[in-house]
Parts: sequence; structure tokens; C-alpha cells
Amino acid sequence: MITNKSELYSVLLADLQQYRKEGFRFYHRFIYSETYNMYKYVKTLRYLEYYKNNVSHKILYRIKYYYFWYKQRKLSTKYGITIAPNTTGSGLCLMHPGFRRIGPSTKIGTNCTILPNVLIGKKHPGETVIEIGNNCYIGTSVTILGPVKIGNNVTIGA
Repeated sequence: MITNKSELYSVLLADLQQYRKEGFRFYHRFIYSETYNMYKYVKTLRYLEYYKNNVSHKILYRIKYYYFWYKQRKLSTKYGITIAPNTTGSGLCLMHPGFRRIGPSTKIGTNCTILPNVLIGKKHPGETVIEIGNNCYIGTSVTILGPVKIGNNVTIGA
């Protein structure tokens, strides 16, 4: 959970470094590449998480929370991605636009890469949490239905 500005900036830096490993460069912002669009979604998600966790502090935070909630919903519709806030660790990398659904009962570790057509959720309401470890690579067309616990340094394919 992101609770202060220094944590927010460290998580954003970890996300950016993960994208740089995949070949993201500064000029991609100006040519509207799909890598920049995915980074923009992750960045908006991080700001939404920060303001959601601090919404009771100030009225300005509440306004910014609703702004980033609206912006994230708009990007979710545009790119077909739905990731619940406070479910992923730092260093999240989404490759290519496409359907992704990560439910609120999921806990994903740091430095994970998720490709399109991924569904992570529960089979039935009220079940336990789905846990995915650090440094995981989730490939295309993967469906993970809980309750399940996946360790560190794992590659998951369809």
C-alpha cells in the first residue's frame, strides 16, 4: 500500500525501470507507442492507489482521488484493462494493450510482467486470496482462479 509521497515516487521509479528493461525510451511518449500507453495506465493506477489510501486526510486529496478514479476508468475502457487498486507490487510491467482482469482479492509481488488476455480472480465469492510472488512472468491467455499461491521467479504460460 502506498501511504506517502516518497513511497509513491519509489514505486513509480521501480515501474519505470521495469519498462526500461523492455525497451521503453523517452521519445516513445511523443510517438504514442503502446509501451508508453501501458506505462501511462500503470502510472495512473499508482496515483489512484496513493489518493485512495489517503482520501480521508484532506478535501484536496478526495478531489484528486475522484480525478484519478475517472482517468483510470477511462483508460480501462480504452485499453481493456481492469486492475484493482492495491493489488500489485512495485515494478509492474504490462506489455501490449489487451484484456487483463485482476480482481481485488489478488496480491502480486514486485517486478512482475503481465501479457494480454490474463484473468486472475476467484472461482466463488468469499474464497481466500490469490498470491503471486516476486519476479513472475505471466504469459498470454493465462487464467488463474483461486485459491492458489504461486511462488517467486515463476513463468506462467497458458
